[in-house]
Amino acid sequence: MRLNELRDNAGARKVRVRVGRGIGSGVGKTAGRGVKGQKARAGVRLGGFEGGQMPLYRRLPKRGFNKPNPKEWNELTLARLQQAIDSGKLDASKPLDVNVLVEAGVLRRAKDGVRLLGTGELKAKVNITVNHATPSARAAVEKAGGSVTVIEPKVLPADEEKRKKTAAKKAAAGKDKKGGE
Repeated sequence: MRLNELRDNAGARKVRVRVGRGIGSGVGKTAGRGVKGQKARAGVRLGGFEGGQMPLYRRLPKRGFNKPNPKEWNELTLARLQQAIDSGKLDASKPLDVNVLVEAGVLRRAKDGVRLLGTGELKAKVNITVNHATPSARAAVEKAGGSVTVIEPKVLPADEEKRKKTAAKKAAAGKDKKGGE
């Protein structure tokens, strides 16, 4: 084998099809688009139009709710935690939190916090601080002799006041219904 004999694998470099280059190319004239008018041009906006018939997206009922700014959690299983301890990435004797997990390479980035899941088995005694922990995960960590500290979400005074008002309204509405019967 010589340097001048080096070649890419067959099919590694695909030649781009140049459309609209004459009738003999097979992709001339309409360049594969096949139609005139709006559909032949960029930016077609005909996806939902059904000729005046009620479009499918309006015939189907609206379901559910999508949060505008949902939190993104790192999901950490007990099996993954034990694997990191066994491989020496984590020191089980030191307290663990999101920053320690990221530095050790167990998590890629911090995101909005860590959610501890009870999948797998934990043998090591660990003290871990997370944002959420499933009951099974908490039980498994405590069974191994460790502890789980759950970070309480920060509640602004205005939000707390709003929550109290809505709770009071619900309580008042409940009393009205019971009193009317």
